[in-house]
Amino acid sequence: MTRWLIFVGRVALGFMFVYAAYTKLQLPWISFAATIQSYKLPLPDQAVMFAARTLPWFELALGVLLLIGVQLRWLATAASLLLLVFFAVLVRSFALGMNIDCGCFGPGDQLTWKTLLRDGLLLLVSISVTVGAFLTRRKAGLVPAMTREPQPAEGRTE
Repeated sequence: MTRWLIFVGRVALGFMFVYAAYTKLQLPWISFAATIQSYKLPLPDQAVMFAARTLPWFELALGVLLLIGVQLRWLATAASLLLLVFFAVLVRSFALGMNIDCGCFGPGDQLTWKTLLRDGLLLLVSISVTVGAFLTRRKAGLVPAMTREPQPAEGRTE
């Protein structure tokens, strides 16, 4: 049962990251930079521009790799850390009463308590997948045929 829940969680996170990246990549990166700047974080302009150009591609790569399921422990950890940062920034902005576009899934996603609830649930799913990935062991090998012991050739004695 645990493996099934981990699978469902990682696939849901994978699709979520792919969709989030897709919505950001549909617009010029400078519009996403403006969304990041609206949070009024103490970041230099170069950091904002770097984040605006790279974050959607990082989300896309993370989402695809989560869907594939390779290196799940480390990918789920990366997803959890990223979502933790996002959630902290959202909570800060909500507490400061900022009336801004979240930017989570493209334009038009206003920061409300529903946004906090959604991102909080995504963070919990991600942490659950991370913990589950570290607690369950995967079987060695990609294909059962690749994990068999090598058989000695006929006529050879070793």
